[in-house]
Amino acid sequence: MNGYLNESNFLMVEEGFTTRDLLENLLGEPCQESDQQAFFVADLGDIVKKHLRFLKALPRVKPYFPVKCNGSEGVIRLLAELGAGFACANKAEITRVQGIGVPADRIFYSSPCKQVAHIRYAAAHGVRLMAFDNEVELSKVARSHPRARMLLGITADSTPPAHPSMTFGTTLKSCRHLLETAKEQAVEVVGISFHLGSRGLEPQAWAQAVATAQLVFDMGTELGHHMHLLDIGGGFPGTEDTRALLEEMAAGINSALDLYFPEGSGVDIVARPGRYYVTSAFTLAVSITALEETPMEQPGSDEEECGSKKSLVYHLSDGIYGAFSCLLFDSPCPRPRLHKRPCPEQPWHSSSLRGPRGHGEERIAEGLELPQLHVGDWLIFGNMGAYSMPSSSLLTAGPQARVTYAMSRVAWKAVQLFQGKPPQAEDDRESLCMPLSCGWEMAETLCVTPVFAPAGII
Repeated sequence: MNGYLNESNFLMVEEGFTTRDLLENLLGEPCQESDQQAFFVADLGDIVKKHLRFLKALPRVKPYFPVKCNGSEGVIRLLAELGAGFACANKAEITRVQGIGVPADRIFYSSPCKQVAHIRYAAAHGVRLMAFDNEVELSKVARSHPRARMLLGITADSTPPAHPSMTFGTTLKSCRHLLETAKEQAVEVVGISFHLGSRGLEPQAWAQAVATAQLVFDMGTELGHHMHLLDIGGGFPGTEDTRALLEEMAAGINSALDLYFPEGSGVDIVARPGRYYVTSAFTLAVSITALEETPMEQPGSDEEECGSKKSLVYHLSDGIYGAFSCLLFDSPCPRPRLHKRPCPEQPWHSSSLRGPRGHGEERIAEGLELPQLHVGDWLIFGNMGAYSMPSSSLLTAGPQARVTYAMSRVAWKAVQLFQGKPPQAEDDRESLCMPLSCGWEMAETLCVTPVFAPAGII
């Protein structure tokens, strides 16, 4: 074991004990009015399963988890224990990861726009791998961190973006100039980085992006840079309704890598899967703190009929600057599940969900058909692991939702077997094929012997 995670960091649950069971237990505990705060239940076994699946689908790719996606301690500790690297966007994230003992060679300072003070902090703490996509950023690094090892961020999308100011990555046309400038300023460029995001679902996107990266690799090598690292970014699906999609994407990625960066070429490959790891592992419970009723206006209806229909507005115990901050990242709000089963004869109404009263118009969801609910009732939201935990307390309007971490015994055994050396006994290997998650079982295709990645790649 690496010592990042131990049994005191989570609840150990028996096989067959689901996330829903744990939620019911927590909601059934006696509580005061002040305890109606939102909370998460995190199934760490789901993350273990995702990790093994990722390594099987993309055996040449080392994952670097973007901390901004979910910086909760349990997630960071588990992924550190599993040998993943971390993509950090700022000083605070570097501090958080190094605070549990992760070495600097497993950290990628991935933001293409960095404060000078944060660059100096990275230099002082041994973090060398960074990204850039313009001359200004290159000059900042040259002055503040001369030992940095840089990845040139490129855009692999030939389609003009709808919002150019919101995109990162330089064009192929500008790459040679930036590589020449880096050489003049004695900045070491060691590879290329790109991020397809949602375009990763397009069949030809990966081939186009990797081919472009190979052209820039040749430019860098020609100019005297030691190019040996390719970052293929993120964009991997995180929900179970796209369960087969990772393998489909992996087939295209592996094909492109084998064509342009074959094994033996001396190039290491990394990726930044964020939503993939954590989305389905987290379930959120929020309580209703206030209720408003408004009559529904219907054209052509008389006053009596109009008065019989109403629209309900429910204010919740958390909002978009807290657990629902994922809505700020263009994530759709998952449909809530009712904690209590409604009576069959109970009428349903057009309903909207808002954040806590007094926090402005925090619109969480509109146009839901829900039964009549009451203050103190709970709503359950699945698939809430990505971008639901603001990294800065300045963004939260109240206490941050607490997290209860759980893991099955079989998942914990898989984590232990994954460390140090491959399992020796046939029984140990077979145990990795058993259910790891509290919620659902692993596919039979995940019967793999663990893959052991090096601690660092720079």
